[in-house]
Amino acid sequence: MFSAIRDRFSKRAARAPHIELGERGERAALDYLKEYEGYKIVATNFLVPLGRGLHGQKLTAEIDIIAYDGDTLVFVEVKTRSSGDLFAPEQAVDLRKQRQIARAAHRYRRLMKITSETYRYDVVTVVPTDGGDRIELLRSYFDDRVFRRGRYFNADHY
Repeated sequence: MFSAIRDRFSKRAARAPHIELGERGERAALDYLKEYEGYKIVATNFLVPLGRGLHGQKLTAEIDIIAYDGDTLVFVEVKTRSSGDLFAPEQAVDLRKQRQIARAAHRYRRLMKITSETYRYDVVTVVPTDGGDRIELLRSYFDDRVFRRGRYFNADHY
């Protein structure tokens, strides 16, 4: 009797297909980086508060994968699309998303006291196909120098 009750309440609500696709892509990217590229994984789905927005809302950012590629600390954004027909998945890593990732990476480096380490930003794209996932690693996809002029990168409160 108790097992029936436990089973009924422990089942998760059905999730949206795009959430499941994204999680599948992140798992595929993680396996690819470890097995084929030799990355040493430090963290996944690192969530960090960034402060408050203009209207008082809480701002947070997530870094999909944090890893080392040799001596270089790498912040990886994973983009999964069901098809690459309309546009390339990496195009979703626009300037706004790059800034968000760069701010989160900056906060991570300060929290871990590794601000002097070499780092970069990679993007991994995942597109499922009939023959398996098509995975592409785009090393150094963007640079955060453009954001360093902003007040958040120069201020201590960041």
